[in-house]
Amino acid sequence: QEILRKARTEIDGKIGLDRLIDDSDLANLPYLQNIIHETLRLYPPGPLLLPHMSSEDCEVGGYDMPRGTMLSMNVWAMHRDPELWEEPEMFKPERFE
Repeated sequence: QEILRKARTEIDGKIGLDRLIDDSDLANLPYLQNIIHETLRLYPPGPLLLPHMSSEDCEVGGYDMPRGTMLSMNVWAMHRDPELWEEPEMFKPERFE
């Protein structure tokens, strides 16, 4: 797979073959960071964000929300919305370049 080959090439070139990756290495591995971001986009650890209470009247998705309304954000749905992401079901680390 092309994604795996690109990641392996980046890791071998910047880390080498004689040790494992450490947290401090991530800053020097941009393609691996893109893979992590894309993985979290498609598979968020929690599909819903913590509820928030609106501090003032607002509009969300065309609906009027009065002050004090509890709002929940569906991260899973937002990250798969074709209006926000091109081919949202595809795993494409390059979208974070």
